Amino acid sequence: MMRAGFVRCHEEVAVRAAVLPRIPSGLEIAEVEVDDPGPHEVRVRVVASGLCHSDLHYMEGKYAWETPTVLGHEAAGVVEAVGSDVTGFRPGDHVIGCLSIFCGRCEYCLSGRPALCTRQGLERGAGEPPRLSMDGAPVHQFLRLSAFAETMLVHENALVAIREEMPLDRAALIGCAVTTGLGAVFATAKVPPGATVAVIGCGGVGLNCVQGAAIAGAGRVVAVDTLPWKLELARAFGATDTVDATADDPVGQVRELTGGGVEFSFEAIGLAATAEQAFAMLRRGGTATIIGMIPEGQTIALPGSDFLDEKRIQGSNMGSNRFRVDMPRYVDLYLNGRLKLDELVSARIGLEEINEGFAAMRRGEVARSVIVFGEAEA
Repeated sequence: MMRAGFVRCHEEVAVRAAVLPRIPSGLEIAEVEVDDPGPHEVRVRVVASGLCHSDLHYMEGKYAWETPTVLGHEAAGVVEAVGSDVTGFRPGDHVIGCLSIFCGRCEYCLSGRPALCTRQGLERGAGEPPRLSMDGAPVHQFLRLSAFAETMLVHENALVAIREEMPLDRAALIGCAVTTGLGAVFATAKVPPGATVAVIGCGGVGLNCVQGAAIAGAGRVVAVDTLPWKLELARAFGATDTVDATADDPVGQVRELTGGGVEFSFEAIGLAATAEQAFAMLRRGGTATIIGMIPEGQTIALPGSDFLDEKRIQGSNMGSNRFRVDMPRYVDLYLNGRLKLDELVSARIGLEEINEGFAAMRRGEVARSVIVFGEAEA
């Protein structure tokens, strides 16, 4: 059936996807139907999709979302088809998806903060078919992407085109972990050369905070984690010092290493306790940036007297990004040998191995696992 305002580019396609049937739950591999692109929509063949701790939060019930849904939000692929009003993309383009989709007309977009966009006019209307369905029933799109599938159907403002020589299994990481970690350093905190920095948590996002601080020219970069192999990897990403949080109080260790505390700290785990530690390890005038997703309903407690020392605490949403500007620059940094991405990929897995991939994440065995659909560029 044709619908007003929509032009069919191809027939509806059926693809394999990882569906979250309810919350909490594991993922189920199922066949999902993907509709034709609407006027401002793009259909993308997904080449690679990264497993992020944020997805795990929804699987474990720490955050709410409508189900059934196809999870995933860190992906790169190749454009298959475009809607009638799309002018910025064409079939064959290599693209990265980003959950920081922007409308371009709300006050945040117009004031230069598109990562905080209110997302006006980016969804299909109530009378239109869903982008995703299964057995004739709608499937909810996760963060307007649903990247744990062989194909994505997204609004054009969720994509950015990149250089074709960029390997797409590493480009996928730029869709979340890299942009979140680097952006927190470059855009949210604006770390200057010579600064002292501490990063709590050396997973995919934390390692990018570490290398972001190194790229920014920080004088000291202290990596904090509980796993020795992650601390060793952090040194490869630019950490000058490491702190084993199981050996002693990490706050005391950081303050001793830096002679009284750091100017900038970053929390990249998503726990109330580590957010409080990030604030406690600051020196006077320091700034703590909370990147991790602290579960809904949890609060943090801070000593009020510390604010007399002009200490600050702030959040960072996807690295305060302007992804259509930032992501191509990160691609350039990688291709120029200045940004580490190969070392982030702990495992390449098939879609059917996704639950095992998240189990490895829970056990702290990986920095990043990447689902590869078919053949990713080497």
